[in-house]
Formats: sequence, C-alpha cells, structure tokens
Amino acid sequence: MANNVLAFAESRGGDLRKVAYEAVTVARALADAAGGEVHAVIAGAAGVAAKADALGRFGADVVTVVEHPTFADYNPEALAAFLADRAKAAGCRAVALVASAQGKDLAPRVAGKLGVPLAADLTTVRLDGDNVMGTHPVNTGKVIATVTLAANPAVVSMRPGAVTPAENQRSARVETAAPVGDPASSRVKVTQTIAGNTAKLDLGDAPVIVSGGRGLKAAENFKLVEDLAAAFGNAAVGATRAVTDDGWRPHSDQIGQTGRQVSPNLYVAVGISGAIQHLAGMRTSKTIVAINKDPEAPIFKVADYGIVGDVLEIVPALTAAVKAAKGH
Repeated sequence: MANNVLAFAESRGGDLRKVAYEAVTVARALADAAGGEVHAVIAGAAGVAAKADALGRFGADVVTVVEHPTFADYNPEALAAFLADRAKAAGCRAVALVASAQGKDLAPRVAGKLGVPLAADLTTVRLDGDNVMGTHPVNTGKVIATVTLAANPAVVSMRPGAVTPAENQRSARVETAAPVGDPASSRVKVTQTIAGNTAKLDLGDAPVIVSGGRGLKAAENFKLVEDLAAAFGNAAVGATRAVTDDGWRPHSDQIGQTGRQVSPNLYVAVGISGAIQHLAGMRTSKTIVAINKDPEAPIFKVADYGIVGDVLEIVPALTAAVKAAKGH
C-alpha cells in the first residue's frame, strides 16, 4: 500500500496562498497516519521555486517545483496532468487540495486523470485502516455525511478554512520537474485574470469575518460592520444574500449556499436572522458570535455567544472594546 501523500500548494501572482499551507497540513496528518512522506507541488512562472522552503515549515518532506510561462496563470489541463503524474510517481495514498475557486475546478480533473472518485468540500479527513474517511455538510449543513474512499490514491479537497495551518518543521528536499507534455498546447487557455479589490482581505483567507444582514436596516449602516472589521485588523466583511440582492454590498461578499462557504476562526453575525441558506455557508466557523434584537432568531441556535439587542447600539460599543483591547 502506498504511504505518501501529495499536496497541491496553490499560488497566485507568484506567492503562496493560505490554502497552500492548509493542504500541506492536511497531507502531513494523513502521511503521519500512513507512515509516509508529504510531497508538495508548486506550479508557476519562473521564480516560483523561491517559495518552496516555506512549505517545509508546515510539514512537506519533498517540494516539487514545475515552472512554465503558462503556469503564471491557471492552466487546468497541464496542471491536472502533472499532479496525476506526480501522484503515481511518488507512490501516493492520497492527494490533498483545498476547495478554493481554483481547487474546485482542479480536483475533479485530477481525480479524472487518475480514474478515482473525489470527496470534495470536506471539513475533516483521516486515515482509517486502508480507507480515507472524511466529513462533508449536506442538506445545507443540516446533516454531516461521512464518506469513505477505498480508491488508491484517494483525492480529497477540503473546505477553505476548515483546517488551521500548523507548523511542523521539515528540511524539505526541493526538486524541479518538467511539465507533462506541452502546457502551451492545452485546449483550455486562460487569457486574462481580473483581480478584484486586492486591498481587501479575501473571505477565504480571513481568520475573522464580520457579516451583516438586513438587521442593519440601511446600506449606510454597513459602515458599522466595516469599522468592527477594521478594529480587529485581520477581518474581512461578509454579507447575506438579501443584502447583496438589495445592492448594499457586492455579490462577491455574499456568504451562504449560493455564495461563499467559509470557516474562519471567528464569525461575527450582525443583524443576521440565520436563514438555513446563510448557515450553510458559515456554520463550520470555529467560533460564532451573533448579534440580533430577536432572541428567537435561528442564528442563536448555532452561535457560541449571543447578544440580544439593537445592532446600531451594540456594534459601536463592541468596536470600541476591540480597539481598547488591542491598544488602539
């Protein structure tokens, strides 16, 4: 039985993303259980090899770097072919990715190349004997399904933020490899990547998310949410679908069944009643704080801490308390 685990270390603009460290952390746990090594893969344009050593801090034993001009942008066909080839060459029991926007597209391609099933958007994963087992929220999060993968290798993708990157220092061996085939001949070509607001912390990377709902009463009151997020300093701003549909916030801020699925360390729900569609996108957060004037609001059933009251009064006071605690 193969014991090594392959991790895809996603990068953007030549820099490793937080999800890269999450994938390596997952791979390290599986490899430890199997008695194998973690083989991480970085793909990018020339120069991305400079980021390889960082993966050793999170448990990578081997880092394989593949550089090609077409990898400066996402090249799905060439990247899937390379990952499948490395999984076979390294004798991997599992392949670990994160279900980011890129990971959601890449993971099924890799599974297809290997001819094995995919377990996607998992919140936990572990090795159980010869099987890889994971949990996945279904029915908008009302049920947690346990899935078992007997295929070898098992391909899994984790929900972004479901795993906290954990340092596990290794002296990683850095290797370079050539792409499989000619990446320039791929049928799918990325001709342009349009970045959003790069000054804003991405919801998938944020350890803290402050979200607002219709309980804020007006679009201009969303400044209270922004001020609280700014007070934390490492927080992103989210919103419910009702708010984005009304034009109070851009749709890229939407969290829920038809928006982003997030698992931050702290989720602060401001004026959000807790419709099941919204809960589907955030109920796996590590700690949930809810602020709502309705004590019967469904959000309180999933919250770790609840504050009943007017958000227009409570949020400014909470912002002031956070600033004081941080010495601002």
